[in-house]
Amino acid sequence: MTTRIGITGAAGRMGRILTGAIGLAVDQLQLTGAIERPESSLLGVDSGELAGQGKNGVPVVGSLEQVIDEIDVLIDFTVPGATMANVALCAEHGVAMVIGTTGFTPQQQGAIEQAAGKMPVCKATNFSTGVNVCFQLLDMAARVLGDDVDIEIYEAHHRHKIDAPSGTALSMGEVVANALGRDLQKVAVYGREGQTGARERETIGFATVRAGDIVGDHTVTFAAEGERVEITHKASSRMSFARGAVRAAGWLAGQDAGLYDMRDVLGFNKAD
Repeated sequence: MTTRIGITGAAGRMGRILTGAIGLAVDQLQLTGAIERPESSLLGVDSGELAGQGKNGVPVVGSLEQVIDEIDVLIDFTVPGATMANVALCAEHGVAMVIGTTGFTPQQQGAIEQAAGKMPVCKATNFSTGVNVCFQLLDMAARVLGDDVDIEIYEAHHRHKIDAPSGTALSMGEVVANALGRDLQKVAVYGREGQTGARERETIGFATVRAGDIVGDHTVTFAAEGERVEITHKASSRMSFARGAVRAAGWLAGQDAGLYDMRDVLGFNKAD
């Protein structure tokens, strides 16, 4: 059975890479919708040509409504406002969603969770298989090293990224905090300046860099007296995110309504 996939933000950098990833995927996955903003100058252009693959017969359209009945899963890596509008429409039509957008408010997150009662949603801060392996390693490291280490999270991204810390860095912090029984909102420290005093053991520090064209670097340091453990992931291409999102779309098509993440797709949560 073929899973019909739509991509919103199809003319953007990530949208074009997602189009390319679907072109490299198994035959059971097919791009049937490419959506952009209604004012885009690229409406009507073949999405395959935009992705540098040659024509695929799927033109860029100016609204999700135009193709909502032609897709089974929508992949959305846009911005919170646009994503929330798409969530409402997909919930109305029972279309599954893969959400890679970050920077949601608590209210928006609650709305996504509510919509997931009507359709399957896979939402992740990072769809890279390697990053999700790191999540598993971080959980193990935090449980083994416990409260005897200081924990710091470093992340670096390109100069155009608009939210900080990255969603992936926050997810890493949540994994570590949950493993240690801490509330990340209470123990997170976002940057330091001036006379900060001695470091409190239970805090989890975040450092953010925005520069050049860095795709995404993340390192979590567990530092004790005399040794430290560092778990690092470095992305050199957005294709790793796109491949994961396309994989999630294929998996999501066979699931019941509910809120899932990439660890469900990879089968990690079955072992919890």
